Amino acid sequence: MPDGTRPVRLQDTSPPPDLLLAPLPATVPDALRAAVAWPGDLRPGAGSTAALWELLATLGAHDLAVARAVEPHLDARAILDQAGRTGDLDAARSTWGVYAAEGPGPALTATADGADDGDGDGGWLLDGTKPWCSLAGDLDAALVTARLSDDDARRGLFAVDLRAPEVRPVDAPWSARGLAEIPSTPVRFDRARATLVAEGAWYLDRPGFWWGAIGVAACWFGGAVGVARRLHAHAAARPDDRLLAMHLGAVDERLTAARVVLADAAARVDASGAATRGGVDPEPEDVRAAGRVLAKRVRATVARTCEDVLRLAGHALGPGPLTQEPAHAKRVADLEVYVRQQHAERDDASLGGLLAGGPAPW
Repeated sequence: MPDGTRPVRLQDTSPPPDLLLAPLPATVPDALRAAVAWPGDLRPGAGSTAALWELLATLGAHDLAVARAVEPHLDARAILDQAGRTGDLDAARSTWGVYAAEGPGPALTATADGADDGDGDGGWLLDGTKPWCSLAGDLDAALVTARLSDDDARRGLFAVDLRAPEVRPVDAPWSARGLAEIPSTPVRFDRARATLVAEGAWYLDRPGFWWGAIGVAACWFGGAVGVARRLHAHAAARPDDRLLAMHLGAVDERLTAARVVLADAAARVDASGAATRGGVDPEPEDVRAAGRVLAKRVRATVARTCEDVLRLAGHALGPGPLTQEPAHAKRVADLEVYVRQQHAERDDASLGGLLAGGPAPW
């Protein structure tokens, strides 16, 4: 099996899941079409978290843009499942995004319009601009966070039809060379009808918020594996080059550590039993705090691994593959952009602040 399609495993105790052995989608549109038909139990905490993250990592090693497109779609389906809204929002027939980022300037607001949205609740209208809305022009629907207009301190999570005429992606440049297929531009909502999924801080407090954050790290890990496989091919063709062997050994050390951390996290997520179906109760604070620490540790470990793999592979391979091999150059550029969702020292400081409030964890 070619390196670009070989499954990325977190654990070798069972055969690869069927999805890892199927032909991998070659483009972002192919990936979105395929993801709609994937099983509904592809969500963290359902007993197969390792298989889910292996799928994301395998897609990342194949093409990070494909993984980047699929990850929020699967996250949205998991969120809807936890909220008990999978059926009435027709989640299985749509491609989804999750837009929860906020930027400077006025926030997106939601106003109750008094109409019935089909489940006995009043309808809602979204007004304003939401930043960082990846693939908004290509998806069917999205989960969007917004402030409630009658109380600026309250927020809600809403499902909205991205095909509606009241929803318009803002034409904005995407200057990065990486993830060029995943433009993340603002979207303008002009009294766009939306359905309330959950009110208050449920989006952040729900079971699994931090598990989704680790799913992103699984995509990063796959991207680093893709870069490392190019280095391995180079070193395998030059078995007497001890400098190449040194770089390859260093990359293996980093990837092995990150793989172990992800596998351990998958087991912890499945063992926690905190995933729920059809409920909107928040996790107990101690469970949520443990999940937050776990996610920050895993993301930091994987992000640092990605940075080390990019550096070591660059030193070992030189400029040739970056300038003459489009697939490798794309993989490097995609990973450099994607891993910056980790906020480096700021996230380290956040983790340290959490740990400082309790007993030493080691």
